[in-house]
Amino acid sequence: MRHSALLSAILFALATPVLAETAVETATAPLNEAATTADAEAAETGAGRGEQPLEQIQITATRAAKSNFDVSSAVTVVGQDEVREKTALTVADYLRGQPGAFIQSTTPGQAVPIIRGLKGSEVLHMVDGFRMNTAFFRNSPNQYFALADTQNVDRIELVRGAQSSLYGSDAMGGVVQILTPEERFNGDSWDGRGRFRAQYSSGDLSRLGRIAGAAGKDGVSIAGGVTVQDVGLRELGGDGGRLPYTDFSSWAADTKLLWSPTAGHELMLSAAYLKQPKTARVDELMTSFHQTRPNSAEFYFQPQDRLFVQARYVIEQDGSWFDRAEFHAGYQKINDDRRTREFGTVNRELEENSSRLRGFTATFNKEVGSHALVYGAEAYYDTISSFRQRLNLNTNAITARPPRFPDGSTMDSYAVFLNDSITLAPQWQLDLGGRYSSFDIELTPNTQGVGVKLSPDDFTGNAGLTFKATDTVHVVGNVGRGFRAPNIFDLGVFGSRPSNRWAVPNTDLKPETVITYDLGLKWDHPRWQAEAFVWKSDYKDKITTIETGELTSAGAIIVTNANVTQLDLWGVEAGGRWYFSENSQFYGTLNYTRGDESYAGDSYDADRVPPLNGRLGLLHYFTPNLSLDVNALYAARQDRLSPRDLTDPRVNPDGTAGWNTWNTRLAWEFAPDAKLTLLLDNLADRRYREHGSGADEMGRNASVIFDWTF
Repeated sequence: MRHSALLSAILFALATPVLAETAVETATAPLNEAATTADAEAAETGAGRGEQPLEQIQITATRAAKSNFDVSSAVTVVGQDEVREKTALTVADYLRGQPGAFIQSTTPGQAVPIIRGLKGSEVLHMVDGFRMNTAFFRNSPNQYFALADTQNVDRIELVRGAQSSLYGSDAMGGVVQILTPEERFNGDSWDGRGRFRAQYSSGDLSRLGRIAGAAGKDGVSIAGGVTVQDVGLRELGGDGGRLPYTDFSSWAADTKLLWSPTAGHELMLSAAYLKQPKTARVDELMTSFHQTRPNSAEFYFQPQDRLFVQARYVIEQDGSWFDRAEFHAGYQKINDDRRTREFGTVNRELEENSSRLRGFTATFNKEVGSHALVYGAEAYYDTISSFRQRLNLNTNAITARPPRFPDGSTMDSYAVFLNDSITLAPQWQLDLGGRYSSFDIELTPNTQGVGVKLSPDDFTGNAGLTFKATDTVHVVGNVGRGFRAPNIFDLGVFGSRPSNRWAVPNTDLKPETVITYDLGLKWDHPRWQAEAFVWKSDYKDKITTIETGELTSAGAIIVTNANVTQLDLWGVEAGGRWYFSENSQFYGTLNYTRGDESYAGDSYDADRVPPLNGRLGLLHYFTPNLSLDVNALYAARQDRLSPRDLTDPRVNPDGTAGWNTWNTRLAWEFAPDAKLTLLLDNLADRRYREHGSGADEMGRNASVIFDWTF
């Protein structure tokens, strides 16, 4: 290792990512003031009833609590009210219809957001300031974001555009962060509160239950909860019937301790676990486009689970070096075990793959005159375990097989970063950021004795400018450079490959890079809030499998991964909410993405580019306790298909048809501590598919949610 043990020791002592504080949307509460979940609920509910909207606070775009209106970045915040009023199967579902996001789901129980045309490891996923992306994240739709509990979510923040100066590798399309609830109490005596949820949906016969509770007093609290979810077969629109293999189940548990030993200091300890025992990959088991039979007779993720443990220590005090410091250490283990069998064979493949990710971060905030500084350091260490064996169903013979990834491979990263928000004049604000990152990547030798060692590094930066034209209108612009270091998934697949190919490692593989430009308008009026952005991304050095022009002695085509492909992406994102009366509001979003890819002089449509999409809705409060929401989700036809799309059985080669669904939600708080919500989705019972997804969506569906707080 070319990095000294001293650096690791220093980072261990100073470690922590950004504070995952579920800030109330009216203000950021100091540590010595109680900011409870109940307070946040009351604040959001008040604004939702047609009253003057409250200031929305985010932390992801700046690693500090700041008004969404006052940051130059394009930020989407899904608040607590919206989270609790949806029947999401996965956390990605909360982003459906939001500005800048499109959701792709290969199979029920798994989904990813596509942000500015990028997905998978091209987008950084985080939970409470800790990276969720592992060394085997692939740069395509994957299942790992679904391993966070939908019911242990206080808010979701999505920062669109390259954010690598603050967050490092993978933050190319953007950063999506889940912030979990934090319960605080007032008074010297112990108190408690709890929440129970029961949910049922007819379209997939799904049932969900959640019970959570918290106890505490001023300066200390402990909270926890358990979620159980059981999903049946999905009923398709029209006369589609129920789709086989779409059932799955999951269970999750979480706990969190908050303790303030003295004024201005706070310790947080938390743990969360989620398991999906058995989830089928529908597109592998069903005949789809281009196919006369399924690819697989068996394809099950069995099981998938995630354990996450973290510690955070926060200091708030006026000092010469910082006003606020956050020290964080975390551990995440993801198990990706699989049972597969190709169609027409008797050989069952059994896999066990896991990532053990340790992370340490120190973040400091300091205001000096017209400068607001955020600086820090971080280190992550990821170890991959991988095992595979084959079972012959006729003879019960078991034989060892090459693992999916080289067993024992590691990917370590180290970084320092600095961001400065400068008030140039009362109307002008400039944001500048920079980061240096280095990596040590080592793949253990495979069965052919081939291993890889890489030590890439990267310096990246960003700039944002805000012009405060009026008290209610801001004009913003951003330019940022993002990067993605090659990971174990990019490097770890070599040797014999399908179609008479032989993959060899490329020890010169470099980080992928993207430069994103955007220009936007933000409005924050007492009666309406809106934003509109145009953006462009120049994505270079994309890692792609190419032929070397050579053959093995057995005649196989030698291929390797190389930084050769370029992408040109651009688009429009818009969203707004108009409080046109005391009790009514209209809202809407629109997203459009266009992309072209080029390689070796050829240009073609980019891969998995979403169609024009968005939502429109009307929310009306008949009384403070009774509301009706009528909305439509929509997507236009997408027939701009890449060569990969044209051969993907999930994608209609003639293009994915456009669609729209009409939906309603009736919410009734029939008692001070009880709420009943009725949702009717896809009222016209349309049969449709979201572009790139592996199964058609649900037909007409009725859901009932019962919430009880105590």
